[in-house]
Amino acid sequence: QVQLVESGGGLVQPGGSLRLSCVTSGSILSFSSMGWYRQAPGKQREMVASIVSGRITNYADSVKGRFTISRDNAKNTVFLQMNGLKPEDTAVYYCNALSVRNIYWGQGTQVTVSS
Repeated sequence: QVQLVESGGGLVQPGGSLRLSCVTSGSILSFSSMGWYRQAPGKQREMVASIVSGRITNYADSVKGRFTISRDNAKNTVFLQMNGLKPEDTAVYYCNALSVRNIYWGQGTQVTVSS
Protein backbone atom coordinates (compact mmCIF):
# COMPACT_ATOMS: atom_id res chain seq x y z
CA GLN A 1 0.00 0.00 0.00
CA VAL A 2 1.49 3.28 -1.11
CA GLN A 3 1.45 6.10 1.40
CA LEU A 4 2.01 9.79 0.83
CA VAL A 5 2.92 11.93 3.83
CA GLU A 6 2.81 15.71 3.57
CA SER A 7 4.51 18.20 5.85
CA GLY A 8 5.47 21.85 5.93
CA GLY A 9 2.12 23.55 6.33
CA GLY A 10 1.44 26.23 8.89
CA LEU A 11 0.45 29.81 9.53
CA VAL A 12 2.21 32.51 7.52
CA GLN A 13 1.67 36.20 6.93
CA PRO A 14 0.69 37.52 3.50
CA GLY A 15 3.75 37.76 1.30
CA GLY A 16 5.51 35.00 3.17
CA SER A 17 6.79 31.63 2.01
CA LEU A 18 6.31 27.98 2.86
CA ARG A 19 7.78 24.80 1.46
CA LEU A 20 5.59 21.71 1.44
CA SER A 21 7.07 18.23 1.22
CA CYS A 22 5.47 14.94 0.27
CA VAL A 23 7.34 11.72 0.95
CA THR A 24 6.22 8.52 -0.78
CA SER A 25 6.54 5.07 0.76
CA GLY A 26 7.45 3.58 -2.60
CA SER A 27 9.81 4.66 -5.32
CA ILE A 28 8.77 8.00 -6.74
CA LEU A 29 9.87 6.71 -10.15
CA SER A 30 6.86 4.37 -10.19
CA PHE A 31 4.49 7.31 -10.61
CA SER A 32 3.79 8.86 -14.00
CA SER A 33 2.87 12.12 -12.38
CA MET A 34 2.73 13.76 -9.00
CA GLY A 35 0.99 16.89 -7.94
CA TRP A 36 -0.40 19.18 -5.31
CA TYR A 37 -4.07 19.98 -4.91
CA ARG A 38 -5.81 22.20 -2.41
CA GLN A 39 -9.26 22.53 -0.96
CA ALA A 40 -10.54 25.62 0.79
CA PRO A 41 -13.64 25.52 3.04
CA GLY A 42 -16.79 25.34 0.95
CA LYS A 43 -14.88 24.94 -2.30
CA GLN A 44 -13.99 22.05 -4.57
CA ARG A 45 -10.54 20.54 -4.56
CA GLU A 46 -8.42 22.11 -7.28
CA MET A 47 -5.10 21.31 -8.91
CA VAL A 48 -2.32 23.63 -7.87
CA ALA A 49 0.74 22.15 -9.58
CA SER A 50 1.84 18.90 -11.16
CA ILE A 51 5.00 17.35 -12.49
CA VAL A 52 4.74 14.74 -15.24
CA SER A 53 7.43 12.26 -16.20
CA GLY A 54 9.69 13.95 -13.72
CA ARG A 55 10.13 17.14 -15.68
CA ILE A 56 6.99 18.61 -17.29
CA THR A 57 5.37 21.03 -14.89
CA ASN A 58 1.89 22.53 -14.89
CA TYR A 59 0.45 25.22 -12.66
CA ALA A 60 -2.91 26.73 -11.92
CA ASP A 61 -3.11 30.27 -13.28
CA SER A 62 -3.62 31.59 -9.77
CA VAL A 63 -0.19 30.38 -8.60
CA LYS A 64 1.96 30.82 -11.70
CA GLY A 65 5.09 32.78 -10.94
CA ARG A 66 4.69 32.24 -7.19
CA PHE A 67 4.74 28.45 -6.67
CA THR A 68 7.30 25.94 -7.88
CA ILE A 69 6.94 22.17 -7.90
CA SER A 70 10.00 19.94 -7.90
CA ARG A 71 11.01 16.47 -6.89
CA ASP A 72 14.01 14.64 -5.47
CA ASN A 73 14.08 11.07 -6.78
CA ALA A 74 16.72 9.95 -4.31
CA LYS A 75 14.55 11.06 -1.39
CA ASN A 76 11.23 9.94 -2.95
CA THR A 77 9.96 13.41 -2.23
CA VAL A 78 8.04 16.05 -4.13
CA PHE A 79 8.13 19.66 -3.01
CA LEU A 80 5.96 22.72 -3.43
CA GLN A 81 7.78 25.99 -2.84
CA MET A 82 5.21 28.70 -2.21
CA ASN A 83 6.29 32.34 -2.32
CA GLY A 84 4.26 35.51 -2.20
CA LEU A 85 1.47 33.80 -0.32
CA LYS A 86 -1.95 35.42 -0.30
CA PRO A 87 -4.94 34.95 2.01
CA GLU A 88 -6.75 33.21 -0.86
CA ASP A 89 -4.07 30.51 -0.80
CA THR A 90 -5.45 29.35 2.54
CA ALA A 91 -6.52 25.71 2.19
CA VAL A 92 -5.68 22.14 2.99
CA TYR A 93 -2.99 21.04 0.56
CA TYR A 94 -2.94 17.44 -0.63
CA CYS A 95 -0.22 15.49 -2.34
CA ASN A 96 -1.31 13.30 -5.26
CA ALA A 97 0.41 10.52 -7.17
CA LEU A 98 -0.67 8.67 -10.29
CA SER A 99 0.53 5.25 -11.35
CA VAL A 100 -0.71 3.12 -14.24
CA ARG A 101 -3.50 1.63 -12.18
CA ASN A 102 -4.04 3.80 -9.15
CA ILE A 103 -4.31 7.28 -7.80
CA TYR A 104 -3.05 8.04 -4.31
CA TRP A 105 -3.67 10.90 -1.91
CA GLY A 106 -1.94 12.12 1.21
CA GLN A 107 -3.77 13.13 4.35
CA GLY A 108 -3.32 16.86 3.72
CA THR A 109 -1.53 19.70 5.42
CA GLN A 110 -3.14 23.00 6.43
CA VAL A 111 -1.80 26.24 5.03
CA THR A 112 -3.20 29.43 6.53
CA VAL A 113 -2.22 32.85 5.22
CA SER A 114 -3.28 35.58 7.59
CA SER A 115 -1.98 38.68 9.31
